[in-house]
Amino acid sequence: MLSFRTEIENPLVQKDIIELDRKIQLHQNGKIDEDGFRSLRLARGIYGQRQEGVQMIRIKLPFGRLNSEQLHRIADVSDEYSTGRLHITTRQDIQIHYVSLDRTPELWAELEKSDITLREACGNAVRNITASETAGIDPEEPFDVSPYADAVFKFFLRNPICQELGRKFKISFSSSEQDSALSFIHDLGFIAKKKLVNGKEVRGFKVMIAGGLGAQPRAAETVFDFLETDKIIPFIESTLRIFDRYGERNRRAKARLKHLISNIGLIKFLNLIVEEQAAISNSSVPISIHGFEITSGKVGIDIPAVSIEDQSAFNSWKQSNVFAQKQTGLFAIGIKVRLGDFYTDKARILADLIKEYAQDELRLTIRQGILIRGVQEALLPFFYEKLSELGFADIGYDSTLDITSCPGTDTCNLGIASSTGLARELENTLRNEFPKYVHNKDISIKISGCMNACGQHSIAQIGFYGMSMKKGALVIPAFQVLLGGGTLGDGNGRFADKVIKIPSKKGPDALRILINDYEDNRNNENTFNEYYLKKGKSHFYNLLKPLADISEVDKDIFIDWGHSESYIKAIGVGECAGVVIDLVSTLFFETEEKLENAKLDLEAEKWSDSIYHSYSSIINTAKAVLIGENIKTNTQAGIVKDFDQYFVESGLIKIGSTLSELIYQIKSNKADEAFSKQYFTDAQNFYKLVDNLRTNALNNES
Repeated sequence: MLSFRTEIENPLVQKDIIELDRKIQLHQNGKIDEDGFRSLRLARGIYGQRQEGVQMIRIKLPFGRLNSEQLHRIADVSDEYSTGRLHITTRQDIQIHYVSLDRTPELWAELEKSDITLREACGNAVRNITASETAGIDPEEPFDVSPYADAVFKFFLRNPICQELGRKFKISFSSSEQDSALSFIHDLGFIAKKKLVNGKEVRGFKVMIAGGLGAQPRAAETVFDFLETDKIIPFIESTLRIFDRYGERNRRAKARLKHLISNIGLIKFLNLIVEEQAAISNSSVPISIHGFEITSGKVGIDIPAVSIEDQSAFNSWKQSNVFAQKQTGLFAIGIKVRLGDFYTDKARILADLIKEYAQDELRLTIRQGILIRGVQEALLPFFYEKLSELGFADIGYDSTLDITSCPGTDTCNLGIASSTGLARELENTLRNEFPKYVHNKDISIKISGCMNACGQHSIAQIGFYGMSMKKGALVIPAFQVLLGGGTLGDGNGRFADKVIKIPSKKGPDALRILINDYEDNRNNENTFNEYYLKKGKSHFYNLLKPLADISEVDKDIFIDWGHSESYIKAIGVGECAGVVIDLVSTLFFETEEKLENAKLDLEAEKWSDSIYHSYSSIINTAKAVLIGENIKTNTQAGIVKDFDQYFVESGLIKIGSTLSELIYQIKSNKADEAFSKQYFTDAQNFYKLVDNLRTNALNNES
C-alpha cells in the first residue's frame, strides 16, 4: 500500500495517482501494451526521453507562477527522484529528467502536497496555460490577466471534453498589445482590452485562433476584437468541442486546430460553434479576480546593509535586469537563466529570498528565465548581492544574449542536432565579440533541435533548427538558418524565412557574418528585421552560402557541439510533440526547401547551382513516394529506375514522359538561363503532381 493513498486530501487527485500506479504495474506485467500505456502517462506529464529506462517529468505551472513553498517542494522532489537539475521550458513549465517510471506516482503525490500538478502537462489535452510574466505589474496593461489564465486552467483541468483530443491544444494570455505571450502562435490567444459600454468600463479580450509553429507555422486569425471576460470560458469550451469532433485523428501531422480551420475555413468553424451553444455547460462564466491583488510591499522589512564594491556593474545590472512595476515603489528583477537550467541548491535560496524580502511569488518566463516581483527599491542592492552569489546576476535578461533553446539531443527523442551546444557557443561569441548586444532587445535568437519548434525558432529574428547533411557515407550535424521572425504586437507576428542549411560548427560564423553585415550596412533601418526585409532573403542566402560548402571540410565538422565523437543521426519516436517522425513527410518538406534554393539561385543568375537544386528536388520527391511503398532507395539511379517501373509504367502516375527522360535532361543541356528556368519549372510541376496524388490518397484513406 503506497503512502500517498492516505496523504492526498483531494479525492480526484488521489484517484488519478492510484490509477497511474495501477496502470504502471499492469504495463510492467505485460497486461497493457506500450501504445496503450503511452497516452495515459503522457496525460500525467510523464514523457519518455532519449535515454532508455528513465522518464522526463513535466511539472505544469499555470502562467509560470510559483511561491516559495512550491519552489522548495519542486527542489525536494528533484533531489529525491531526479538529479537536482530543473529546466524551465518555453511554456513556463519546469521539467526534471532521469526519473524511474516506478517512482512517478509517489513523485506526483509529493508535488500535490503543495498544489502542484502533472496532469495534462503532456499529451493530447489542453497544455499549460501561458501568460505574460509581467501580468499584474506591467505599467502598460489594461488589467491583470492572471486570474483569467488561472480560471481557464482550473476549468479545463480533467475536463472530459479535452482529455482525448486529436492533438495538443495551447492557450495564452497577453497582458497588453505588446503580445508578450505570443497569441499569434497559439490555438487560442487572448490579449487584454478595455472599452466603454454605456459609460461603464468593461474588461474583455481580443481573441486569436488557430495559430501554431512546427514544420508548417500558421499565424492565428482574429476571431473577436473584443470578447467580454465572462464569455471566454464558454468560447474555449465550444472550440474544444468542435475540435474534438472534427479534428484529424489518423494523420498526426495534420491534426492541430490550425489544419482544421485551414481546411474548412473560419466562417464554417464559427458556424459550428454557434450550433454547439446549446450543449455547452454555461453561456456565461464570471471570473473572480480576488486573490491576485498586489500590495504596495511588505511593511517593516529590515533593510540589510550592503556595500556595493562595483557601482558600475550594479548600475548595468539595474539597467538590464530591473524595471519599475505599475505599483509605486516596487520593482521586478529579471534573472537570465542560461538554457533554462538551474539547480535545487540555488532554487531553495531563491525561494527563501522571495518569501522574506519580496512578494513571495515569481514567474517563469517564456524565454526560460525567472522574474522576481514586488521588490522595494531600497532592497535592490541587497538582491544584487545575493543574486550575484547565486550566479543569477548576469546582465542581459531578455536581450540578444538571452538565447532560447530546447533540450535537443541532450534528452529529446526527436533531437537531430545539439541545440544547447550551439546556444552556448553563440552566447560566447556574442559575449566576447559583440558585448554591446547584452543590452540589445531587438534581436532574439532561438534554437530548436529539430523542425518541431519547441525552441520557437520560427519567431526569432535569428533562428536555427537541427538538421543533418551528408558527405559521402558520413553525416554532418547541421542547422537550418532562419531570419526575420518576431512579434509585431496586438496579435500580429512574422514567421522567419528559411534561408540556408549550414553545418552546426559553422553556426558562430553565421552569427558573426549576420551581425557584422547588419552593423556595417544598415542606414536608416532601426531594427534587424527592417534591415532584413529591405535587403531581402537572397542577400542573406548569398551572404551565408560559403558556410554551406562542404566540398573540403575539417574532420571537426563531423562532431556536434559538446561531443567528442563523430555525429550519428538518431531520431526516435516523439511523444510530447504527439507525432512519430514521418520520413515521407520529412522528405516532402525537404523537397520544398530544395526548390526554394533553386529559385534563389535563379534570381542570383547562378544557373548551374539552380539546376542541381532542381535535380535534387526531383530525386527527393521520387524517393519519398517509393519509401511510402516500402521500396528500397539505395542510389539515385535506382530511385529513377524504380519510380519509372512502379509508378510510370504501371500508369499510377502520369508525368508526360518517364522520370528518366525528365530528370536526365541535366546531362544533355547546357547550364544556361533558358535551361535552368525550364528545369526549375519541370521540378516544380513534378513535385506538385506527386504531392497532389499523395494528398488525395491520404484523404481517401481517412
